[in-house]
Amino acid sequence: MRWIAFCAVLAVSHVATAGELRGKVVSIADGDTITILDPDKVQHKIRLQGIDAPEKKQAFGTKSKELLTEKIAGHQVVIEWKEKDRYGRILGEVMLGRRHINLEMVQEGMAWHYVQYSKSKELERAELQARQARRGLWADKDPIPPWEFRKAAKVKAASVE
Repeated sequence: MRWIAFCAVLAVSHVATAGELRGKVVSIADGDTITILDPDKVQHKIRLQGIDAPEKKQAFGTKSKELLTEKIAGHQVVIEWKEKDRYGRILGEVMLGRRHINLEMVQEGMAWHYVQYSKSKELERAELQARQARRGLWADKDPIPPWEFRKAAKVKAASVE
């Protein structure tokens, strides 16, 4: 019985505390999805909680990914998380020292506050300020939220079949 308990502890040894994960950023998929490598050399896919960045084929999609890359690629980060999404990705707040990277992406106009999944007043204010200052994607006359872009792409794909 002790052996089973010991193995269970080892299985989660890469988690410093419940809801906290530390690791080096080894890959940036887009403006809101990264992969980190923990101290035990285990990779974890992280979806930045509370934000939704433009898709790769969408206006500002490449710029969003580039900005996130500049901010954290190769750096040691702390992920504060509570749950995983339906794709198995950890939904987390990415912290680089005292910097809140999710918030910075919204402040710089490179991601939306994902209100469908987040009630964060801080992200809400950041998006409003970015919109008013016309930073990043808010410089476009009529920016399309990524969730609408994805929905339109699904409809288009279905109509081709």
